[in-house]
Amino acid sequence: MAPAQIKRRAFLTLLAATAAWPLAARAQQMPVIGYLNGASSAQFTHLLAAFRKGLGEAGYAEGRNVAIEYRYADGRYDRLPALTADLVNQRVAAIVATAGTPTIRAAKAATSAIPIVFVIGGDPVTFGIVDSLNRPGGNITGVTLIAAQTVAKRLELLKNPISKPQLAELQAAAQALGRQIQVLDAGADSDFETAFASIDRQHIGALLVAADPFFDDRRDQLVPLTARHAVPTSYVRREFVADGGLMSYGTDARDAFRQAGIYTGRIVKGEKPGDLPVMQPTKFELVINLKTVKALGLTVPDRLLALADEVIE
Repeated sequence: MAPAQIKRRAFLTLLAATAAWPLAARAQQMPVIGYLNGASSAQFTHLLAAFRKGLGEAGYAEGRNVAIEYRYADGRYDRLPALTADLVNQRVAAIVATAGTPTIRAAKAATSAIPIVFVIGGDPVTFGIVDSLNRPGGNITGVTLIAAQTVAKRLELLKNPISKPQLAELQAAAQALGRQIQVLDAGADSDFETAFASIDRQHIGALLVAADPFFDDRRDQLVPLTARHAVPTSYVRREFVADGGLMSYGTDARDAFRQAGIYTGRIVKGEKPGDLPVMQPTKFELVINLKTVKALGLTVPDRLLALADEVIE
């Protein structure tokens, strides 16, 4: 009886191992996408959902037929090279680079073989990311929010802001409107109080916050500061206005991340990123918070309210 039992156990062990093998093989064959973000996961939850939606439209669902490895720099751009190198070492099928030009540059510097899909706030040609919008070339393509080009419209709406990253566009717009600008730098949390003290001291009439992940990650600091100092402020992202900011004008970031998800899926299926043109937004949204308007003692013309895509009351 003993030898028979031993043989049966051996047979069952072999059967179990044979049954498990196809599952392991399928797991190994599942493509892995590297998701590299220069900011924090907390600030990009809704945009990540939009990316997954686009990925789904391309035929991929996380955990079913694709895996995603997430890497967040939490605003510390010095961490990006190591985070990117980790994804490259894992031989991911594609790298999605979001939340800041430094994130995209880190990905591009790390690999010329792994496809890269980016979401960028400005012109990727100007930043040297791609050769052209229609033919990006190499292993990279993506979606641009063209935030720099919207800064002129934001200035027109607000009339007297300050900003830095989109400075060239802003200076041209200010000159056209006969306005002066004062640029205030803020690269660390400690810079905010200094910047707002300068706003008070110089009696600056309004503030324009540049499009940058550094500011996106500090929304809960910036919005209360603008309220405390009673300075009308314009943002690129709707989220600032939903949290109590005055107004925003910019592209639909959720749709941009959805498009990035679609591109990523197409590339995982075999399309070459250099052959996919950089997508540009066609929809721009103006959002106004009426509660903040009243708190600041402002009057918004009916014509401007009629133009708003969303009015928060």
